[in-house]
Amino acid sequence: MTDLYRGSGFDFSNVIRNNHLESKGVRLPKATSTGTTIVGCLFKDGIVLGADTRATEGPIVADKNCEKIHYISESIRCCGAGTAADTEFTTALISSNIEMHALSTGRKPRVVTAMTMLKQMLFRYQGHIGAALVLGGVDATGPQLFTVHPHGSTDKLPYVTMGSGSLAAMAVFESTWRKDLERQEAIDLVAAAISAGIFNDLGSGSNVDVCVITKDRTDMLRNYLTPNERGLKERTYIFRRGTTAIKKETIRKFDVTDELVLSTGAGDAMDTS
Repeated sequence: MTDLYRGSGFDFSNVIRNNHLESKGVRLPKATSTGTTIVGCLFKDGIVLGADTRATEGPIVADKNCEKIHYISESIRCCGAGTAADTEFTTALISSNIEMHALSTGRKPRVVTAMTMLKQMLFRYQGHIGAALVLGGVDATGPQLFTVHPHGSTDKLPYVTMGSGSLAAMAVFESTWRKDLERQEAIDLVAAAISAGIFNDLGSGSNVDVCVITKDRTDMLRNYLTPNERGLKERTYIFRRGTTAIKKETIRKFDVTDELVLSTGAGDAMDTS
């Protein structure tokens, strides 16, 4: 038994603990299912990023119009999928570090620098920070697009998708993307990829956010598409008073009395020293 706890290699001591807790009726925690569709692609003059706007708490839609495209620097943005708090605070921390790096070097930050900071931080926590990211921007070397996985692995590709709706979005990219797209063509392609995630994945939904990054400017197109606007109901469900019969009516009368309790001076005196 001592070798199980003190031996080298893998440690399986938690198996005994978990079995003991389960035998006592303690339910083991389950992983929370998260949902998002985030994408990015290169075009002739820069990068286009896209995201849906649904935030979920298991089966509950917690926010219909959240923002998943996070600020890193003037010409770098990062889309986040996974645990909302992890993506929000991870990107905020890296944004602060990138600003400090730019001030100390006196140069415009590069996308690969932000990518390296993100992957080193996520690898340090071994995947316990649930942040799956699409990082894109334009720097002195041109447009750059990366994916960063929660364990710290990265990819550099001309078009990328992440999140629970990534397969539907990737199908759109695989069939439509081509090199040297025009700006509007790239925007339409990203919007179509996000829409595929919205309509084919229950964890994604609501609206489409798009961000266009070129060497001269960054345009954030918030709610570029709103395909799920609530329309007017065909019928009204307001019934006239008396439509439903009252079978029984009970009226109870309550007497409210005030009772004043005077202190007898017992207890500790207030310290006025």
